[in-house]
Amino acid sequence: MKYTENDKRFNRYCVTTALPYANGPVHIGHLAGVYVPADIYVRYLRQMGEDVLFIGGSDEHGVPITIKARKEGVNPQQIVDRYHSIIKDSFEQFGISFDIYSRTSSEIHSKTASEFFRKLYENSKLVEKTTQQYYDPQEKVFLADRYIMGTCPHCGNEKAYGDQCEACGTSLSATDLINPKSTISGAEPVLKETKHWYLPLGDYEDFLKQWILEGHKEWKPNVYGQCKSWIEQGLQERAVTRDLDWGVQVPVEGAEGKVLYVWFDAPIGYISNTKELKPDDWEKWWKETDTKLVHFIGKDNIVFHCIIFPVMLKAEGSYILPENVPANEFLNLEGDKISTSRNWAVWLHEYLRDFPDKQDVLRYVLCANAPETKDNDFTWKDFQTHNNSELVAILGNFVNRTIVLTHKYFGGQVPNIGILNDSDRQMVEQMSQYPQKIGRSIEQYRFREALSEMMNLARLGNKYLTENEPWKTIKTDKERTATVLNLSLQICAALAVMMEPFLPFTAKKLYRMLNFAPVAWYESGRTDLLGEGHAVNPAQLLFELIDDKQIEQQTEKLQQTKKTNSIDSAETEPQKESIKYEQFAQMDIRVGTIVEAEKVAKTKKLLKLTVDTGIDKRTIVSGIAEYYKPEEITGRQVSVLVNLEPKNLKGIESRGMILMAENPDGTLSFVSPDKSLKNGSKIS
Repeated sequence: MKYTENDKRFNRYCVTTALPYANGPVHIGHLAGVYVPADIYVRYLRQMGEDVLFIGGSDEHGVPITIKARKEGVNPQQIVDRYHSIIKDSFEQFGISFDIYSRTSSEIHSKTASEFFRKLYENSKLVEKTTQQYYDPQEKVFLADRYIMGTCPHCGNEKAYGDQCEACGTSLSATDLINPKSTISGAEPVLKETKHWYLPLGDYEDFLKQWILEGHKEWKPNVYGQCKSWIEQGLQERAVTRDLDWGVQVPVEGAEGKVLYVWFDAPIGYISNTKELKPDDWEKWWKETDTKLVHFIGKDNIVFHCIIFPVMLKAEGSYILPENVPANEFLNLEGDKISTSRNWAVWLHEYLRDFPDKQDVLRYVLCANAPETKDNDFTWKDFQTHNNSELVAILGNFVNRTIVLTHKYFGGQVPNIGILNDSDRQMVEQMSQYPQKIGRSIEQYRFREALSEMMNLARLGNKYLTENEPWKTIKTDKERTATVLNLSLQICAALAVMMEPFLPFTAKKLYRMLNFAPVAWYESGRTDLLGEGHAVNPAQLLFELIDDKQIEQQTEKLQQTKKTNSIDSAETEPQKESIKYEQFAQMDIRVGTIVEAEKVAKTKKLLKLTVDTGIDKRTIVSGIAEYYKPEEITGRQVSVLVNLEPKNLKGIESRGMILMAENPDGTLSFVSPDKSLKNGSKIS
């Protein structure tokens, strides 16, 4: 029985999750965005009796791993071995039920990725081009974009990378940077010719328009919208190889010292991991049209899984395409963006150590706060509230009361059921609807809604028990008490089945308490799951209260992280090269007043400012929208570099730059006079 009509044509499910990058552990942002919803979906499919394969693995190639290895003075394999082990163990302890969790540094992956590339190469699906790229003359290596740092031409940030400025969010090419430097040696890079192979995405625009924009309008709005934007902007060729010594070697002549680009190599890991698990029949999971392929990812991977990987599969010619890519948005932490570089995260392996046997509490909170349609926030106080006010007070309380009363009044045996009254029949009718209600939400990737419905069943049980008061009727009508407790026990059994996708560890506890073997999902709404006379075990608490002290310890750990970041940032910021006074004197910096401010459409970081410089009133675009609202800064005096060359930003000519100070935590503050000055006053 499937509750979503279009699922009826599929006989098996191949479910993949984004491959976590093996240069650090897994944190709650990864879990909320990808792994918890994927695990809920897969566990539900298994309970429905579906043939399902759940594929995971570590992404172990690419530049960040080589950077980390260089910093630590080890080789890249040592880095990925360390973090692959941490990630895999954490997933297992947390109950993410992969059928296989492998890695892209495996021999079978290297062979699979090489064969995939070679088929595209031999069938003329790739374009060979010689271009000029930055080269470090001191280290004698070509530089990946992230190995190049310079000044952003858009906002003046002097720590912009060769692929993106993290201050204003603008995507860059390394050649856009002003005064680029190699982050390896500090040398000024030079342009040097190199040959690479490219995937001509533009050739597949018509296919993508038909397949996504016409054929998959049911995809989540955030996914569909991002795909539509990319396709309509026009797709460019994308390099599938790069100059690097860590990765899958390019398997053609003349490609010495080149590897497959990690974005091309990594998704093939889904296929190679399937081959590793199912060497004899892996193809049916990837090539037969009655297989439903679903990718669970975060929003930063939408383009790769909805546009680039499908183009790769289409170009190869023998693979099915994903039916859905239910990507989530980002989860923030205590109001701030999760950052691995700043250690601003709740790491899974640390949570498992600090909160033993409380995997399901975190699973519950992350699902309840899942960023399904917009970014959401995790706070430790909210974590405590969800546990104490919902898991303990509603779900745990109902189960505990029911089993305790059964032992108290009926010796721990399911009592005989009597004649049902209107209240009983109404409850039974409501209970019977929950398998379909929850199942439909899961099949449509609305996991928060599904979890809420599961908890509504527990609320229904609590309400039924409270309104019928078996602790009172036992004195006057034992048969009525028996009926109420029988039906309450049936709700407990139904809950054990329906909580299993969300709270697998708690479901096992409840199965043991009820002395009950799991049934298929669609049978869970029945009121005869536990037969009359069936013996249930004594009650045990499913959940326990989390006290203020535990929460204070976690918030203090985060605060300590902020302090450490501030200290580290202050101590490690190096002085720039010395300059002559004449160089400084060329800058014309003046006091000005912001007279108007507004957000730049379709951007998160940019404000359009009208500034009275004392010379004129001019427009300046500044990347400060994350730190200041327009109404907060109107009328404020600021320092303005007025003789900066004009720059077109998002169709707006920006004439000048507002001077900002960057705090150790990355936030920005105005550099302003301490008292009111006449506009145009020179700063020297």
